[in-house]
Amino acid sequence: MTDSSFVVRLSCRNRPGIVSAFASSLFQAGFNILDSQQFDDPDSDRFFVRIVFNRTQATTEADVRALMQPIVDSFGMEITIRDQRNRRRVLLLASKSDHCLADLLYRWHTGELEMDIVGIVSNHPRSVYEHLEFGNIPFHYLPVERDRKHEQEAQIWRVVEASKPDLVVLARYMQILSTDLTRKLAGRCINIHHSFLPGFKGAKPYHQACARGVKIIGATAHYVTEDLDEGPIIEQDVERITHRDMPDQLVRKGRDIECRVLARAVRYHLEDRVLLNGSKTVVFPE
Repeated sequence: MTDSSFVVRLSCRNRPGIVSAFASSLFQAGFNILDSQQFDDPDSDRFFVRIVFNRTQATTEADVRALMQPIVDSFGMEITIRDQRNRRRVLLLASKSDHCLADLLYRWHTGELEMDIVGIVSNHPRSVYEHLEFGNIPFHYLPVERDRKHEQEAQIWRVVEASKPDLVVLARYMQILSTDLTRKLAGRCINIHHSFLPGFKGAKPYHQACARGVKIIGATAHYVTEDLDEGPIIEQDVERITHRDMPDQLVRKGRDIECRVLARAVRYHLEDRVLLNGSKTVVFPE
């Protein structure tokens, strides 16, 4: 078998014969299906599929796309195709709280997250992260000044245009993106936030939660939209707490949850496991 494998995500209006047509086409072209997952959403009447396959002879993404095109046209499919040898390019945005940034860098260094980090953008200087090893990753210090945020966002967009990331990750980047920028990054920008929203807004949410005697804390990773923290959810997790947990303990536990939820969401995106379904997502498990 060749070392090259391809992953295809597709969605379309549900109708009979989709899987049969796709599988038959792959079989006739000499492909071997390695993994296949599908979901029929009765609410939207849409069908979602993720298939991984390979071939014994050299094949390119263009070859696969040409093979799939008649089926895509016939069923009116939305489709993405990726040679799994092609790593995704990722741009990270962070602020002073760096636990998610540090965690993503560690998972990248160890090979857990197969991606190429094309840059780190922060509204704080490099000295804030002197304990982190960036290697040759470009660092962009773009401070936010009062009444000039639009200029800072224009700089961010220039970094995006220059570095050409497939994915932008807000690793606890504590600035609200404008409607214009969120629309430009639609479907390729992931954010993480604590799950108290909208119950505990503003500063020190964990202190607010402690004061209210909450029994569960959590975090949510989602795609960024112009509606603050209301984009399609990719991953969530929670942890039970007790009356013994003080604000500092909640903050510590919250950081752990945020790190693992964001890392899973990023990995799912990198592995083409997430398909948008209106205001929701379909996430195929590992």
